[in-house]
Amino acid sequence: MAGVNNPRRAALNLSFLRGGRRHTHRQGQCHTGVYQPTTTPTVEEQRARLLPTPGDRDGGRPELQPGVDYINANDDEQAEIYGYCRSKLKTGITWVFIIATAGLLRLVFHWVPQLMLKCTHSRCSLSKATRVLIVEYFKKYKRHFVKNVYEVHACNIRLLPRSSGSRLWMVLQDLLYFLVDASYEREYSVLHSGTNSIYGERDDKSSHQLEDLNLPTTLSLPTHTGSIKEVESVRVFTCKKVLYIWDADTESFYRLHGLDVGQTAEDLHRYRGLCWLEQARRHVIFGDNAIRVPITPISHLLFLESLNPFYIFQVFSVCLWYADNYIWYATVIVVTSVVSLVSEVYQMHCNQVALSRTIQTADTVQVVRGDDQVDTIPSEHLVPGDLMVIPRQGCMMQCDAVLLKGNCIVNESMLTGESVPVTKTSIVDRPDVIYNDKEHSRHTLFCGTQVIQTRFYGGERVVAVVVRTGFLTSKGSLVRSIMYPPPVDFKFQQDSYKFVGVLAGIASIGFIYTAITKYIRGLSASTIALDSMDLITIVIPPALPMAMTVGILYALQRLKNQKIFCISPRSINISGVLNCICFDKTGTLTEDGLDMRGVVSVCRSPCRQLELSQMTSPATLPHDHLLYALATCHSITIINLQQVGDPLDLKMFESTGWILDEPGLDDTNKYDMMMPSVVRPSAPDIVISSENVETEPPLELGILRQFPFSSSLQRMSVITRRLGASNFELYCKGSPEMIASLSRSETVPVNFSEKLLQYTYQGFRVLALAWRPLKLSYPKAQRINRDEVECDLEFLGMLVMENRLKIETTPIISQLHSANIRTIMVTGDNMLTALSVGRECGLVGPQQQVISVKAVPPNQGLRAYITFHATTANTPASPMVTTQVDSGVHINLDEGTNYSYCFAMEGKSWGVVHQYFPDILQKLVVRGAIFARMSPDQKQQLVLELQSLGYFVGMCGDGANDCGALKAAHAGISLSEAEASVASPFTSGNPNISCVPTLIREGRCALVTSFGIFKYMAAYSLTQFVSIMVLYSIDSNLTDLQFLWIDLFLITVFAIFFGRTESYKGPLAAYSPPSALLSVAPIMSIIIHIATVIGFQTFCFFYVQDQPWFEPFNATTSDDILAGHENYAVFSVSQFQYIMLALVFSRGPPFRQHVYSNYLLSGSLLVMTVFSVILTVSPPVQIINSFELVLPPEGNSYADFFRWQMVLISLLYSALAVFIEYVIIDYLIYQKCKSKLHNVDKSKKKYLAVERDLQQDKTWPPLSPSDAELAALGDRKELMLDARRLNDTVKKGEANGHAPGVPTTVTQFQSSL
Repeated sequence: MAGVNNPRRAALNLSFLRGGRRHTHRQGQCHTGVYQPTTTPTVEEQRARLLPTPGDRDGGRPELQPGVDYINANDDEQAEIYGYCRSKLKTGITWVFIIATAGLLRLVFHWVPQLMLKCTHSRCSLSKATRVLIVEYFKKYKRHFVKNVYEVHACNIRLLPRSSGSRLWMVLQDLLYFLVDASYEREYSVLHSGTNSIYGERDDKSSHQLEDLNLPTTLSLPTHTGSIKEVESVRVFTCKKVLYIWDADTESFYRLHGLDVGQTAEDLHRYRGLCWLEQARRHVIFGDNAIRVPITPISHLLFLESLNPFYIFQVFSVCLWYADNYIWYATVIVVTSVVSLVSEVYQMHCNQVALSRTIQTADTVQVVRGDDQVDTIPSEHLVPGDLMVIPRQGCMMQCDAVLLKGNCIVNESMLTGESVPVTKTSIVDRPDVIYNDKEHSRHTLFCGTQVIQTRFYGGERVVAVVVRTGFLTSKGSLVRSIMYPPPVDFKFQQDSYKFVGVLAGIASIGFIYTAITKYIRGLSASTIALDSMDLITIVIPPALPMAMTVGILYALQRLKNQKIFCISPRSINISGVLNCICFDKTGTLTEDGLDMRGVVSVCRSPCRQLELSQMTSPATLPHDHLLYALATCHSITIINLQQVGDPLDLKMFESTGWILDEPGLDDTNKYDMMMPSVVRPSAPDIVISSENVETEPPLELGILRQFPFSSSLQRMSVITRRLGASNFELYCKGSPEMIASLSRSETVPVNFSEKLLQYTYQGFRVLALAWRPLKLSYPKAQRINRDEVECDLEFLGMLVMENRLKIETTPIISQLHSANIRTIMVTGDNMLTALSVGRECGLVGPQQQVISVKAVPPNQGLRAYITFHATTANTPASPMVTTQVDSGVHINLDEGTNYSYCFAMEGKSWGVVHQYFPDILQKLVVRGAIFARMSPDQKQQLVLELQSLGYFVGMCGDGANDCGALKAAHAGISLSEAEASVASPFTSGNPNISCVPTLIREGRCALVTSFGIFKYMAAYSLTQFVSIMVLYSIDSNLTDLQFLWIDLFLITVFAIFFGRTESYKGPLAAYSPPSALLSVAPIMSIIIHIATVIGFQTFCFFYVQDQPWFEPFNATTSDDILAGHENYAVFSVSQFQYIMLALVFSRGPPFRQHVYSNYLLSGSLLVMTVFSVILTVSPPVQIINSFELVLPPEGNSYADFFRWQMVLISLLYSALAVFIEYVIIDYLIYQKCKSKLHNVDKSKKKYLAVERDLQQDKTWPPLSPSDAELAALGDRKELMLDARRLNDTVKKGEANGHAPGVPTTVTQFQSSL
């Protein structure tokens, strides 16, 4: 067998060279693969294209436009694609301008690569394109990618030796490519390093044709339908680590897929292992099976980061300062900038290395070759279609694979945050089952998960077929989402860029004004240029990015100290404005573990009807099918001599008192076939007769096969066989409604609905169990589909368990409500159980009206409709009638209904309302409190709907079924024992919801800190701008050391210590901090403060000129003496202004601690204030000479008093600044005027308008039906009145002290309505 053990093959690196041939363009064909399909679309396909999505309503993914080419159309990663080919004329003209601008235009192209593409290339069809421009839209933002198109020819595939060039040559080569191409980046794609770029052919004399290895002249190319076809050449490009392939038939690019598209279960079972030749062919397209996070060399990072606009601006500023003879300050800035750049680059490199080590793993794996021979290869060589052997002792999965034989116990905490191991079973070999990774997740081993152990039968191998590799895997997609996060949809970040633009505008005005005034006064051109451009470096603070980053770093450390780990620092500020939190129930609000309450078995009543008996303990059950179901219908396994599995299964099995064994081969020879698990009673004497165990064997049940629990199917089942029995038996466990629907109607007890309502209303978790005999052969039992056996069941009884609240849940929910933060429960559990837990924890008020929403899809010509059922704190159900007139929904409540109501609905109803009633959906989402029986996709849809209404949404779950919602929320928190999980931005080490207010508190603190730092840096630059403009009027300026004192010691020290103030430890405030920088309060704050600064500096400037000892500044001697008395007055008062602005912008409660708790900031404020007083009143001679101060003359009483007057004026300014910030801005503008000036109809918070309409519209829901509606009801009118009389009867019964049991007629009325 030719495998990896061949030394010649192992030493070579498979690569391909781009051929010179191109596909010719076919005239008359459309270049879009969306609007011109090769076949006529079906009606269902047309409808699918027209269905609205949350992204469409929210302005997210735009609608498809005619005449535009797309990749990933109608998908979350939908993007427009445009073809370009190089134009020699455009390229020549562009390089003329680049040379003419001394490379400045090339620098702009580096910042905007798509601009260089348009300047050097011309638009063309995708079939002729050598480069493509990809445009991604995220709501109102878009992102561009420029990528090269390669053409791969099978005849040019070569084996190239590994590169032996020096690192210096690689750096020079990258630099050359960078200068030529603005979009150049070293490709870490699925293509191999031997790929030719567009810059020329690589000529390697040591390359060898693979003729001697019989490499075929065709490539194995996966199509978009999932089939494999043979082609001689293919055109491809790589974007965001994914390969896109050209389809000549539809003339469009499609995304490379593995075996997860278009494959049936039978197709997967046909794979018997790939030979080395076929693996090599697929390797050309799929590339290495590795999730490589690029580690950019430090030299590259230094070069690229130095081209950052911030550092380019720093270079410009430093050159200007050196030219203006600001030696000291410019040197300090150079040193600090270099240190900052080097430390930043080193930290980036370390982060890349750490992420790469965390993400990238490699191992050796065993694969089956075509002749059933096992070969050991590196995991990087795996390709889709390989048959992988899973070792018995387990392994770390390096790819996504589907189990074909055997079972596996897998820990998926890395991906989902779920710490409980799950059992993976083999997929059924059936031609009518289309593989889907979501529906068949219990048969799929995902990359990055740990296989703990395997179970095998009769010595057979546990094998799985590889379906996805590299970045195509589930882990790869999560890593890509980390590497390419969507743009931050947060007002603060957007406004900060706009505000910098405003500062640039102010700098331009100052530039023009200074140039004109100095020209009028007859100054030299060089002086005018230096002084004018100096204003630009003053107004736009160079230290702004550094200052903004410091606050986030402090918040990250504080979160880590509280066991909240973050992989997305940009989400911290957003968490400060969360106003809606969605909670999963089980494991989040309630304990993971359950307490057994008992079982309710089926018995016959005196009138020979089947009914449910009273609750009993499982230990008292006879040895019959109900006890056997409790003992076998679970997914428990034994790991390290301990039982491991779902907490519910563990508690259920523990209540039986039975023993679980996973025997070896010798222990199970008494069975006709291998059994993975055996259960038996703990008492050793449970034997029919101990005289002859051969004819009357002991009571043992072998679990032959397991159908894992599915949240969409709401059930699990097992196929078992009793020792000595001749046939198999199936036991099924799941939601009561689902099990009842799968059971024969004559076996469902008559009081099933009544008992179910009784227990669920009390908050118990209820599961039903059923059984059926199976007459199957052993091979058929291994292959049969679950749908064929999970039917015609015999109902056995119900399992009642108590799911207790965590002790932290109720006070945290109360705390969030006090802070006006909305709470929602979204769970996969039963509606009434969820409602009971919601009331118990305070998520639903004790007297709050709850309206249960049920929607029915269209059926047999009838339109979809919605029904509503009202519940209160005292009655479990109060039926109501809903009619539908011209698609309008009318709800008729009883007279006792108040308007403080909320909605509760299940997943099935959500799907109907989401599709057919989008307008009603907004009202249900705004008032919805309980969403039960929700699938993972529906949880994500709910989060998106809340976001589309303007909510800032947080999601807190255990990570198992909440991954989509956790990633979609503004701030997702996974309760996991793992330190970090890629399932969500935040991971809490404390497995309770106490992390939610902690995160909100730290987010608010970080947001207020960011606001304060930004306002302070803006006010500092404008304050210095005012000082310079005032002094420029007499052709004076601040001295070199004065600039150094202000910028380095005052500003930088304050900016670093500003973020060290911790979050407020008191209760959460009832309002969140502002999220928009360009709103009334922040803008008015800066304007009023700067106006005050201008007033005080201008006053001091003119006031000093009125002093009897004043000597005017002589501009003719400014080369020797830069300062004067005017400089002293302006500088003295301005340094106190900087200190005071830092103090007033460092806000304390209710979002941060008091400023004095920040010892470093308060200490530096005190030290700087004392030094400033000394500098103003009586500085030492050395300080006077260094600062070049021209002080008022000593010995003059008026002059001495003037020095103290500067301090008194500064004190007056300080008092006024405090009054402005805390009284005018915070109290009057933000708190008092904000609500009055806020226009709900124009607000981006759409939920406010919906809530207002609900409160104002007294007819929705109406208190009683109109006469016309009653007439239209006809026969239903009497039904509605009977329902109300029944409701009154229930109320009277409870008023007389009867237990809140629910008669069967209530459920009958609900189902009939």
